[in-house]
Amino acid sequence: MNRQSKRMRCVFSILALAVVGSLLLSAVVAQESAPLAKVAFLPHWIPQAQFAGYYMAAEKGFYRQHGLDLTVLDGGPRKPVDKALASGEATFVSHFLSSALRLRDNGLALVHLAQITQRSALMLVAHKSSGIESVKDLNSKTVSLWPDFSVQPRALFRKYNLHVRTVTQGPTINLFMRGGVDAASAMWYNEYHLFLNSGVNEDEMTLIFYDQHGLNFPEDGIYCLAETWRAKPDVCRRFVQATLEGWKYAAGHREEALNIVMQRTDQAHTGTNRAHQHWMLDRMCELIQPVNPATRPGELTREAYERVAGELKNSGEIKSAPAFEEFHVPVSP
Repeated sequence: MNRQSKRMRCVFSILALAVVGSLLLSAVVAQESAPLAKVAFLPHWIPQAQFAGYYMAAEKGFYRQHGLDLTVLDGGPRKPVDKALASGEATFVSHFLSSALRLRDNGLALVHLAQITQRSALMLVAHKSSGIESVKDLNSKTVSLWPDFSVQPRALFRKYNLHVRTVTQGPTINLFMRGGVDAASAMWYNEYHLFLNSGVNEDEMTLIFYDQHGLNFPEDGIYCLAETWRAKPDVCRRFVQATLEGWKYAAGHREEALNIVMQRTDQAHTGTNRAHQHWMLDRMCELIQPVNPATRPGELTREAYERVAGELKNSGEIKSAPAFEEFHVPVSP
Protein backbone atom coordinates (compact mmCIF):
# COMPACT_ATOMS: atom_id res chain seq x y z
CA MET A 1 0.00 0.00 0.00
CA ASN A 2 1.52 3.39 -1.05
CA ARG A 3 1.78 6.48 1.12
CA GLN A 4 -1.18 8.21 -0.54
CA SER A 5 -3.49 5.24 0.12
CA LYS A 6 -2.48 5.20 3.76
CA ARG A 7 -3.17 8.91 4.01
CA MET A 8 -6.63 8.46 2.48
CA ARG A 9 -7.48 5.65 4.90
CA CYS A 10 -6.45 7.85 7.82
CA VAL A 11 -8.66 10.66 6.55
CA PHE A 12 -11.65 8.35 6.14
CA SER A 13 -11.15 6.95 9.67
CA ILE A 14 -11.09 10.44 11.15
CA LEU A 15 -14.23 11.37 9.22
CA ALA A 16 -15.98 8.21 10.40
CA LEU A 17 -15.10 8.95 14.03
CA ALA A 18 -16.34 12.51 13.60
CA VAL A 19 -19.66 11.29 12.20
CA VAL A 20 -20.12 8.80 15.06
CA GLY A 21 -19.25 11.46 17.61
CA SER A 22 -21.67 13.90 16.01
CA LEU A 23 -24.46 11.32 16.11
CA LEU A 24 -23.80 10.53 19.76
CA LEU A 25 -23.76 14.21 20.65
CA SER A 26 -26.99 14.75 18.74
CA ALA A 27 -28.62 11.91 20.66
CA VAL A 28 -27.54 13.38 24.00
CA VAL A 29 -28.71 16.85 23.03
CA ALA A 30 -32.02 15.46 21.80
CA GLN A 31 -32.50 13.59 25.06
CA GLU A 32 -31.67 16.66 27.13
CA SER A 33 -33.91 18.90 25.04
CA ALA A 34 -36.84 16.49 25.04
CA PRO A 35 -39.79 17.95 26.97
CA LEU A 36 -40.07 16.68 30.54
CA ALA A 37 -43.16 14.70 31.46
CA LYS A 38 -45.20 16.67 34.00
CA VAL A 39 -46.24 14.49 36.95
CA ALA A 40 -47.37 15.09 40.53
CA PHE A 41 -46.74 12.98 43.62
CA LEU A 42 -48.88 13.00 46.77
CA PRO A 43 -47.55 11.40 49.99
CA HIS A 44 -50.26 9.85 52.11
CA TRP A 45 -49.39 11.89 55.18
CA ILE A 46 -48.04 15.29 56.24
CA PRO A 47 -44.45 16.30 55.36
CA GLN A 48 -41.98 14.36 57.46
CA ALA A 49 -38.90 12.14 57.14
CA GLN A 50 -41.15 9.23 56.20
CA PHE A 51 -40.94 10.71 52.69
CA ALA A 52 -37.31 11.85 52.70
CA GLY A 53 -36.40 9.78 49.63
CA TYR A 54 -38.92 11.58 47.45
CA TYR A 55 -37.80 14.98 48.73
CA MET A 56 -34.15 14.21 48.04
CA ALA A 57 -34.86 12.84 44.56
CA ALA A 58 -36.58 16.14 43.77
CA GLU A 59 -33.92 18.28 45.43
CA LYS A 60 -30.98 16.53 43.74
CA GLY A 61 -32.63 16.59 40.33
CA PHE A 62 -33.03 12.82 39.99
CA TYR A 63 -36.56 13.13 38.62
CA ARG A 64 -35.44 15.66 36.01
CA GLN A 65 -32.53 13.40 35.06
CA HIS A 66 -35.13 10.73 34.35
CA GLY A 67 -37.18 13.10 32.20
CA LEU A 68 -39.79 14.06 34.79
CA ASP A 69 -40.99 17.50 35.83
CA LEU A 70 -42.28 16.54 39.29
CA THR A 71 -44.42 18.47 41.72
CA VAL A 72 -44.40 17.07 45.28
CA LEU A 73 -47.71 17.88 46.94
CA ASP A 74 -48.27 18.14 50.69
CA GLY A 75 -50.37 15.27 51.94
CA GLY A 76 -52.37 14.72 55.10
CA PRO A 77 -55.87 13.87 56.34
CA ARG A 78 -57.44 16.70 54.34
CA LYS A 79 -56.06 15.42 51.05
CA PRO A 80 -56.85 11.70 50.69
CA VAL A 81 -54.85 9.93 48.00
CA ASP A 82 -57.85 8.21 46.42
CA LYS A 83 -59.54 11.51 45.58
CA ALA A 84 -56.27 13.00 44.31
CA LEU A 85 -55.74 10.05 41.97
CA ALA A 86 -59.34 9.96 40.75
CA SER A 87 -59.37 13.70 40.03
CA GLY A 88 -56.00 13.67 38.29
CA GLU A 89 -54.45 16.02 40.84
CA ALA A 90 -51.82 13.36 41.58
CA THR A 91 -50.17 11.03 39.08
CA PHE A 92 -48.48 8.94 41.76
CA VAL A 93 -49.21 8.47 45.45
CA SER A 94 -47.76 6.61 48.39
CA HIS A 95 -49.95 4.44 50.61
CA PHE A 96 -49.94 1.46 52.93
CA LEU A 97 -50.42 -1.84 51.10
CA SER A 98 -53.41 -2.74 53.27
CA SER A 99 -55.02 0.67 52.65
CA ALA A 100 -54.44 0.42 48.91
CA LEU A 101 -56.13 -2.98 48.81
CA ARG A 102 -59.16 -1.45 50.55
CA LEU A 103 -59.31 1.30 47.93
CA ARG A 104 -59.05 -1.29 45.17
CA ASP A 105 -61.86 -3.30 46.75
CA ASN A 106 -63.97 -0.13 46.87
CA GLY A 107 -63.63 0.34 43.12
CA LEU A 108 -60.56 2.53 42.62
CA ALA A 109 -58.55 0.96 39.78
CA LEU A 110 -55.07 1.55 41.16
CA VAL A 111 -51.97 -0.61 40.70
CA HIS A 112 -48.87 -1.10 42.81
CA LEU A 113 -45.58 0.05 41.26
CA ALA A 114 -43.00 -0.38 44.02
CA GLN A 115 -42.76 -1.32 47.68
CA ILE A 116 -40.59 1.19 49.57
CA THR A 117 -40.78 -0.15 53.13
CA GLN A 118 -40.30 -3.88 53.48
CA ARG A 119 -41.16 -4.29 57.17
CA SER A 120 -44.12 -3.11 59.17
CA ALA A 121 -43.45 -0.22 61.54
CA LEU A 122 -46.78 -0.75 63.30
CA MET A 123 -46.35 -2.04 66.84
CA LEU A 124 -47.92 -2.28 70.27
CA VAL A 125 -46.30 -0.52 73.21
CA ALA A 126 -47.29 -1.84 76.64
CA HIS A 127 -46.73 -0.74 80.24
CA LYS A 128 -44.61 -3.31 82.06
CA SER A 129 -46.28 -2.02 85.22
CA SER A 130 -49.49 -3.61 83.87
CA GLY A 131 -47.80 -6.99 84.04
CA ILE A 132 -47.15 -7.21 80.30
CA GLU A 133 -43.81 -8.81 79.47
CA SER A 134 -44.84 -10.73 76.34
CA VAL A 135 -47.69 -11.05 73.84
CA LYS A 136 -49.59 -13.59 75.94
CA ASP A 137 -49.69 -11.14 78.85
CA LEU A 138 -52.06 -8.98 76.79
CA ASN A 139 -54.87 -11.37 77.72
CA SER A 140 -57.66 -9.54 79.62
CA LYS A 141 -55.86 -6.21 79.16
CA THR A 142 -57.11 -2.96 77.61
CA VAL A 143 -55.49 -2.05 74.30
CA SER A 144 -56.10 1.03 72.16
CA LEU A 145 -56.21 0.53 68.38
CA TRP A 146 -56.38 2.86 65.41
CA PRO A 147 -59.54 1.93 63.45
CA ASP A 148 -57.72 2.03 60.10
CA PHE A 149 -54.92 -0.21 61.37
CA SER A 150 -56.70 -2.80 63.45
CA VAL A 151 -56.27 -5.84 61.19
CA GLN A 152 -52.79 -6.78 62.41
CA PRO A 153 -53.54 -6.49 66.15
CA ARG A 154 -56.79 -8.42 65.83
CA ALA A 155 -54.97 -11.11 63.84
CA LEU A 156 -52.37 -11.21 66.63
CA PHE A 157 -55.07 -11.63 69.26
CA ARG A 158 -56.63 -14.50 67.29
CA LYS A 159 -53.26 -16.16 66.75
CA TYR A 160 -52.57 -16.35 70.49
CA ASN A 161 -56.23 -16.80 71.51
CA LEU A 162 -56.22 -13.60 73.52
CA HIS A 163 -59.32 -11.96 74.97
CA VAL A 164 -58.54 -8.26 74.83
CA ARG A 165 -60.68 -5.21 75.57
CA THR A 166 -60.10 -2.75 72.74
CA VAL A 167 -60.79 0.97 72.68
CA THR A 168 -60.43 3.46 69.85
CA GLN A 169 -57.13 5.30 69.84
CA GLY A 170 -57.14 8.96 68.87
CA PRO A 171 -54.40 11.03 67.24
CA THR A 172 -52.45 11.64 70.48
CA ILE A 173 -50.54 9.44 72.95
CA ASN A 174 -52.35 10.92 75.98
CA LEU A 175 -54.49 7.89 76.80
CA PHE A 176 -51.44 5.65 77.15
CA MET A 177 -49.40 8.27 79.00
CA ARG A 178 -52.16 8.74 81.59
CA GLY A 179 -52.55 5.02 82.18
CA GLY A 180 -55.94 4.82 80.51
CA VAL A 181 -54.90 1.70 78.59
CA ASP A 182 -52.42 -1.09 79.22
CA ALA A 183 -51.09 -1.02 75.67
CA ALA A 184 -51.34 1.30 72.71
CA SER A 185 -50.69 1.31 68.99
CA ALA A 186 -47.62 3.12 67.68
CA MET A 187 -45.42 3.51 64.68
CA TRP A 188 -41.82 2.65 65.43
CA TYR A 189 -40.60 5.76 63.62
CA ASN A 190 -43.16 8.10 65.16
CA GLU A 191 -45.26 7.54 68.29
CA TYR A 192 -42.75 5.26 70.00
CA HIS A 193 -40.21 8.08 69.91
CA LEU A 194 -42.84 10.44 71.33
CA PHE A 195 -43.30 8.05 74.27
CA LEU A 196 -39.56 8.15 74.92
CA ASN A 197 -39.55 11.96 74.74
CA SER A 198 -42.53 12.21 77.09
CA GLY A 199 -40.73 10.74 80.08
CA VAL A 200 -41.35 7.00 79.68
CA ASN A 201 -38.12 5.05 79.97
CA GLU A 202 -37.40 2.34 77.43
CA ASP A 203 -37.10 -0.31 80.15
CA GLU A 204 -40.61 0.57 81.37
CA MET A 205 -42.22 -0.59 78.13
CA THR A 206 -42.71 -3.91 76.36
CA LEU A 207 -42.49 -3.63 72.58
CA ILE A 208 -44.50 -5.98 70.37
CA PHE A 209 -43.64 -5.86 66.67
CA TYR A 210 -46.12 -7.58 64.38
CA ASP A 211 -43.45 -8.61 61.86
CA GLN A 212 -41.88 -10.75 64.61
CA HIS A 213 -45.11 -12.72 64.93
CA GLY A 214 -45.68 -13.71 61.29
CA LEU A 215 -47.79 -10.62 60.58
CA ASN A 216 -45.46 -8.45 58.55
CA PHE A 217 -47.55 -6.01 56.50
CA PRO A 218 -45.24 -3.98 54.22
CA GLU A 219 -46.49 -0.42 54.41
CA ASP A 220 -45.36 2.50 52.22
CA GLY A 221 -45.63 1.71 48.51
CA ILE A 222 -46.00 3.67 45.25
CA TYR A 223 -49.29 3.57 43.36
CA CYS A 224 -50.95 5.02 40.28
CA LEU A 225 -54.14 4.41 38.34
CA ALA A 226 -54.16 1.36 36.10
CA GLU A 227 -54.88 3.60 33.11
CA THR A 228 -51.73 5.63 33.88
CA TRP A 229 -49.66 2.47 33.86
CA ARG A 230 -51.19 1.31 30.58
CA ALA A 231 -50.73 4.69 28.87
CA LYS A 232 -47.33 5.66 30.30
CA PRO A 233 -45.40 2.62 31.53
CA ASP A 234 -42.05 4.28 30.86
CA VAL A 235 -42.99 7.32 32.95
CA CYS A 236 -43.95 4.96 35.78
CA ARG A 237 -40.62 3.15 35.55
CA ARG A 238 -38.69 6.40 35.56
CA PHE A 239 -40.58 7.68 38.60
CA VAL A 240 -39.80 4.52 40.54
CA GLN A 241 -36.15 4.53 39.49
CA ALA A 242 -35.64 8.16 40.52
CA THR A 243 -37.42 7.55 43.84
CA LEU A 244 -35.19 4.58 44.69
CA GLU A 245 -32.16 6.70 43.87
CA GLY A 246 -33.54 9.38 46.19
CA TRP A 247 -33.88 6.93 49.07
CA LYS A 248 -30.37 5.61 48.49
CA TYR A 249 -29.03 9.16 48.56
CA ALA A 250 -31.03 10.09 51.68
CA ALA A 251 -29.72 7.02 53.52
CA GLY A 252 -26.13 7.95 52.66
CA HIS A 253 -26.47 11.70 53.34
CA ARG A 254 -28.78 11.91 56.33
CA GLU A 255 -27.91 15.36 57.62
CA GLU A 256 -28.42 16.80 54.14
CA ALA A 257 -31.69 14.92 53.86
CA LEU A 258 -32.81 16.25 57.25
CA ASN A 259 -32.16 19.80 56.09
CA ILE A 260 -34.59 19.28 53.21
CA VAL A 261 -37.13 17.49 55.43
CA MET A 262 -37.07 20.37 57.92
CA GLN A 263 -37.63 22.86 55.10
CA ARG A 264 -40.74 20.88 54.12
CA THR A 265 -42.04 20.57 57.68
CA ASP A 266 -41.45 24.26 58.41
CA GLN A 267 -43.30 25.30 55.25
CA ALA A 268 -46.23 23.08 56.27
CA HIS A 269 -46.11 24.25 59.92
CA THR A 270 -46.24 20.70 61.25
CA GLY A 271 -44.72 21.60 64.62
CA THR A 272 -42.09 18.86 64.62
CA ASN A 273 -38.40 19.11 65.50
CA ARG A 274 -35.13 17.93 64.00
CA ALA A 275 -34.44 15.32 66.70
CA HIS A 276 -37.75 13.57 66.02
CA GLN A 277 -37.24 13.70 62.26
CA HIS A 278 -33.72 12.31 62.72
CA TRP A 279 -35.18 9.35 64.61
CA MET A 280 -37.80 8.88 61.90
CA LEU A 281 -35.27 8.95 59.07
CA ASP A 282 -33.01 6.43 60.80
CA ARG A 283 -35.93 4.05 61.32
CA MET A 284 -37.15 4.50 57.74
CA CYS A 285 -33.68 3.64 56.42
CA GLU A 286 -33.94 0.37 58.33
CA LEU A 287 -37.49 -0.37 57.20
CA ILE A 288 -36.67 -0.02 53.49
CA GLN A 289 -34.08 -2.78 53.72
CA PRO A 290 -35.41 -6.07 52.28
CA VAL A 291 -36.19 -8.79 54.82
CA ASN A 292 -34.80 -11.41 52.44
CA PRO A 293 -31.43 -10.63 50.80
CA ALA A 294 -32.83 -12.03 47.56
CA THR A 295 -35.52 -9.32 47.49
CA ARG A 296 -34.58 -6.23 45.49
CA PRO A 297 -35.21 -2.69 46.76
CA GLY A 298 -38.71 -1.65 45.74
CA GLU A 299 -39.91 -5.21 45.21
CA LEU A 300 -43.20 -6.53 46.55
CA THR A 301 -43.06 -10.28 47.03
CA ARG A 302 -46.01 -12.52 46.26
CA GLU A 303 -45.77 -13.95 49.79
CA ALA A 304 -46.12 -10.53 51.41
CA TYR A 305 -49.01 -9.57 49.14
CA GLU A 306 -50.93 -12.76 49.81
CA ARG A 307 -50.33 -12.45 53.56
CA VAL A 308 -51.83 -8.96 53.68
CA ALA A 309 -54.68 -9.71 51.26
CA GLY A 310 -55.52 -12.90 53.14
CA GLU A 311 -55.74 -11.21 56.53
CA LEU A 312 -57.87 -8.40 55.10
CA LYS A 313 -60.30 -10.95 53.65
CA ASN A 314 -60.35 -13.02 56.84
CA SER A 315 -61.19 -9.96 58.89
CA GLY A 316 -63.94 -8.85 56.49
CA GLU A 317 -62.11 -5.64 55.56
CA ILE A 318 -62.32 -6.50 51.85
CA LYS A 319 -64.56 -8.81 49.89
CA SER A 320 -61.93 -9.94 47.39
CA ALA A 321 -58.41 -9.17 46.24
CA PRO A 322 -57.09 -9.07 42.68
CA ALA A 323 -54.50 -11.57 41.53
CA PHE A 324 -50.95 -10.57 42.42
CA GLU A 325 -50.04 -10.06 38.74
CA GLU A 326 -53.05 -7.80 38.25
CA PHE A 327 -52.34 -5.62 41.27
CA HIS A 328 -48.54 -5.42 41.17
CA VAL A 329 -46.75 -4.34 37.99
CA PRO A 330 -43.01 -5.01 38.22
CA VAL A 331 -41.33 -1.74 37.29
CA SER A 332 -38.50 -1.63 39.86
CA PRO A 333 -35.02 -2.37 38.42
